[in-house]
Amino acid sequence: MPDPGPMQRQDFTIMAIGQAGRLQYEAILLAGSLRLTNPDVTGRLVICEPQPGPLWQNDPRMTDAAHAVLKDLGAVIIPFQSRVFGQDYPYGNKIEALAALPDAPFLFLDTDTLITGDLATLAIDFSRPSASMRRQATWPKTELYGPGYGTIWKSLYDRFGLDFATSLDLGQPDEYWQRYLYFNAGWFFHDSPRRFGTRFLTYAKSIRDDPPPELVLQELDPWLDQVALPLVIHSLGGGRPGPGLAGLDGDVTCHYRSLPLLYARESDRAVEVLEAVAKAPPLRRVLRDHPPVKSMVLQNQGRRARALFDRANLPHREQVIRNTLKREGLWLR
Repeated sequence: MPDPGPMQRQDFTIMAIGQAGRLQYEAILLAGSLRLTNPDVTGRLVICEPQPGPLWQNDPRMTDAAHAVLKDLGAVIIPFQSRVFGQDYPYGNKIEALAALPDAPFLFLDTDTLITGDLATLAIDFSRPSASMRRQATWPKTELYGPGYGTIWKSLYDRFGLDFATSLDLGQPDEYWQRYLYFNAGWFFHDSPRRFGTRFLTYAKSIRDDPPPELVLQELDPWLDQVALPLVIHSLGGGRPGPGLAGLDGDVTCHYRSLPLLYARESDRAVEVLEAVAKAPPLRRVLRDHPPVKSMVLQNQGRRARALFDRANLPHREQVIRNTLKREGLWLR
């Protein structure tokens, strides 16, 4: 299917999760970056916030100060209840929060994301869902005498009555991990959060509570959301993103995962946006309470981290970058 071309300015929801601790500060950086780079954006940024309940040991809500800053930046805070996952699997927030959204086209972004370019340049066909391909071979982990990639993935497609063959990238060799539909759950979109969220929750619960026998050797924590996500997308007529979505994880968004990693490997533009947002006086007063922002941005330790790496010749393995940062006392999460 051809890309639909740059999208017209249209109403859609940008959704992220905000809760006590690290995510509330990342939500402020996300909201500030959206305001900085897309001042005329149509639609709204929604920060979904889990509420206290039996599945949380502590109150997961953001502070009053974080609420105030987010609202000043134009974000809408929507509460939701954790009925399935909660503290034991916080990655499930992105699944359960979908039920709280207005039923209109949405783009989910992991909270550790910056908007660095014009969202209107993206060619998003919300009727054909897709997700981030900035992923590694994290799941499944095949064992010498266990089932292979094909057998494991086919068992999941069979579980939900899906056509496994049409999900394959036949340009990749058999039993190579990239042959099989697998995403990073850092972004995904669809035209209906209700349909998408209901299916996501159904599939994730089924896999967690009654995994197929072929998964007996597989870890599902923290990978459950990324195991269920390709099944949901395939079931709704979606697939791998086309070139019109290259700006996601490209010139338009940056999923940085941690501020030391951002300084180590991301673009000059990502650093420019981060520092412009974090140093803005109204935001700075709240963000300085977050140790990674205080150290990396406000005390300029990020620039020291950046000088350790050649962005044109980065180590192939992220763990090498992490170990270098740790050795230099620059790893903060």
